[in-house]
Amino acid sequence: MSRAVRLLAARSLRAHRSAWTAVFVAVAVTSALLGALALALGSAGLGHARVDRYAAAPVVVAGDQEVRWTTTPWGDGPATVSTELTERVRVPRTAVDVVREVPGVRAAVPDETFTVRLAGTAAVHPADRTADRPDGGVRTYPGRSWEAAALAPYGLREGREPRTADEAVVGAGLGLRVGGTVREPGRGSAGYRVVGVAEGPAALYVTGAEARARAGRPGAVDAVGVLAEPGVPADTLHARVRAALDRAGLKDTASGQPLRALTGDGRGGAEHLGAAPARSALLEMLAAVSGTVVLVAVLVLASLVAQALRQRAPERELLRAVGATPRQVRAAAGREVTRVAGTAAVLGALGAVPLFLGLWEALGARPGVVPDGLELPVPAWLFAAVLAAAAVTAGVTRLVVPFAVGRPGSAGGDRSGRGRVRPTVGIVLLLAGLASAGAASLQGGEAAAAAAGTATVTLVAGCAVLGPWLARAALWVLARPMRRLGGAPGRLTAAGADAHARRLGAALTPVVLVTAFALVQLTAGTTVGRAAETQARAATTARLEFTGTTAEEVRTRPGVGAATDVLRSTVVLARRAAGEPRLDRLPVLGVDAAGLRGTLDPGVVAGDLAGLAAPGTVAVGAATADSLDLRPGSAVALRYGDGAEAELRVVAVYERSLALGDFLLPKEALAPHMTDPAPSRVLAAGLPGALPGRAAVPAPERVELPGAELNGIVSASVVSAIGGLTLLSVLSTLALIGAGRRGELRLLRQVGATAGQLRRMFALEAGFLTGTGLLVGLVVAALPLTAFARSFTGGLPYLPPAWAGLVAGTVAVTVTAGVLLSHRARGTNG
Repeated sequence: MSRAVRLLAARSLRAHRSAWTAVFVAVAVTSALLGALALALGSAGLGHARVDRYAAAPVVVAGDQEVRWTTTPWGDGPATVSTELTERVRVPRTAVDVVREVPGVRAAVPDETFTVRLAGTAAVHPADRTADRPDGGVRTYPGRSWEAAALAPYGLREGREPRTADEAVVGAGLGLRVGGTVREPGRGSAGYRVVGVAEGPAALYVTGAEARARAGRPGAVDAVGVLAEPGVPADTLHARVRAALDRAGLKDTASGQPLRALTGDGRGGAEHLGAAPARSALLEMLAAVSGTVVLVAVLVLASLVAQALRQRAPERELLRAVGATPRQVRAAAGREVTRVAGTAAVLGALGAVPLFLGLWEALGARPGVVPDGLELPVPAWLFAAVLAAAAVTAGVTRLVVPFAVGRPGSAGGDRSGRGRVRPTVGIVLLLAGLASAGAASLQGGEAAAAAAGTATVTLVAGCAVLGPWLARAALWVLARPMRRLGGAPGRLTAAGADAHARRLGAALTPVVLVTAFALVQLTAGTTVGRAAETQARAATTARLEFTGTTAEEVRTRPGVGAATDVLRSTVVLARRAAGEPRLDRLPVLGVDAAGLRGTLDPGVVAGDLAGLAAPGTVAVGAATADSLDLRPGSAVALRYGDGAEAELRVVAVYERSLALGDFLLPKEALAPHMTDPAPSRVLAAGLPGALPGRAAVPAPERVELPGAELNGIVSASVVSAIGGLTLLSVLSTLALIGAGRRGELRLLRQVGATAGQLRRMFALEAGFLTGTGLLVGLVVAALPLTAFARSFTGGLPYLPPAWAGLVAGTVAVTVTAGVLLSHRARGTNG
């Protein structure tokens, strides 16, 4: 039997080489895309914060930069969820003395950092007075005690260590020389006198006493670097330090969690606070996109393989008639598909490597996209993931065979509508898609976006299953005008479509898929972005902004009517989603209640922002207030960016939360929980001519989570690749259908159809597929998009007309090219 199966598969592959080419290309591209995603997921999963300034310390004592929440979901046992914190969790100073007493510790060095802000004229050398030109901006650099430089270690290149409060050593990256002066805006004209230049990046090193004064937290330090005695292994030192901390019962200064003793790559998390949150966000985004890719790939490959096998049903019936058993026929088809898919998947796996490396290289080439300190390693063994992706791709392709070949005698025709299983499955998928769209309208944030995406894929799957019925319904509407206005080509088109509804449905599926997918991906972003920009412009009523200063100082200037500091941070909100616990990290603003009039207008719909002047208060965005059932006077529990818990009283509800974040907090309450409590900018109201000094017309205030640009670029790249895959599936499907119509077109030529009539018939087919696919795809996309837009913005979806035209034009050109090119030689030349 196996010999007969091999013979049948080999003969079939040779006879249908052009038909299998379309499947081969689609499988190769799918394997390449899945392989690149597998590599990206693996690299992100192995990602960690880079160890820089603690490289010489085998152990670092730091606060726990994660917050956890344990609760009981519906009908289940206790569950714990966690998320990373974006602000520094500090260590009590007593930990320094505890660690110093540990056997094997050579030194326990407290690390206290502060932020140094330098304007264009802040750092100059006496001989460089020509450089005294303002650059219009303020840059920030880390400041530390000179003692902590030994933890890197960063040694002196020239000069000496600082000895008095007005002396400093600068990192070589700052570009200054001994004898220069470092001046900071708002700190007087004396500044720091440069007495030494150290190795390493741009930084400012001062005496220990000055570092403590600048840090402003006498009872706490950022971390404790532990230097070992010669010959003491890192793991031994770690165990001793861990035991000493446990015996002392030391907790961090914010949330009261036990201190952590970090070794290896874990030390980097104590210095690059943004790396872990960005890595987690990147992993979540890649996982979500990968799920979409797998679903799209299943739809594309299933449609292509099913069409390739079903259009050869007469051939299989002939094999049955001459003695081949049903099992042999199915085995031959499976072997045939396996050979094509296996070869294509391996080829695609090879293409996945440069695709992934190109994406990672593009991310590294753009400054600021990858958060400072985030390492995304790519070890050699990780490239084995592309083989797993290739195996999955080939396996998915092979699984289609039993459904496409079917039972003996069941695939002999192309008339759809027979049987109840297929329409039942299609209707169930459509209902599930409608339910997901409804869920999107009732949720918010990432949950609404996920539900909308699920609704889109489910609705497209339903349309794919019901493709023949959709084609027949569209034909019922268009058949009469097609026959009346199209002449003989119109009648040929209508008759062919009526006789081959299953084939027409297979051609419609990728058109609907690419239309719906493109509309959803483009419209979701533009809808939220447009609403956020509109809210930001309406909310920012200030006339001017200042950097490197504070609202208190700005208010002393002539002509200032009002001014508010703007502090940007995050909070963590614990809540349930469909009964499951979750921790949402949300961007927030810290403001001055007395300075909001004329500077920021959040659009209050209930309560009064003046209440933010009282301690323990918060203003809440309307969408979050609705989801949590909050109103003025309610209480809400939040965790600040450093993990400290607070029970806050709601004093106002505002509508412009897409621009200003879900919560507004008093700056006095937010600042103690920030790594750098200085305002990011000051917004002022007043006449421009009456406000001297460095000021600029403010950009609209709009909050964003850290790592948003990284996720946006990766998401856009992957979405573009998915769009290319779906467009390829359109061409492949049409090419496959064209390969199966050779006999039909040859017969039409033999009975008198001219080349011109056939060309017009193809043009009508392309128009029918384009119009029907665009319409169905628009309906499929409109349902989840409307629910998504109502949840996020309270309005309707928005897509720029030029983008909508681009989608329609791309689909039309692709379909037309697919139809005409696949039939040019076969249909018009005999």
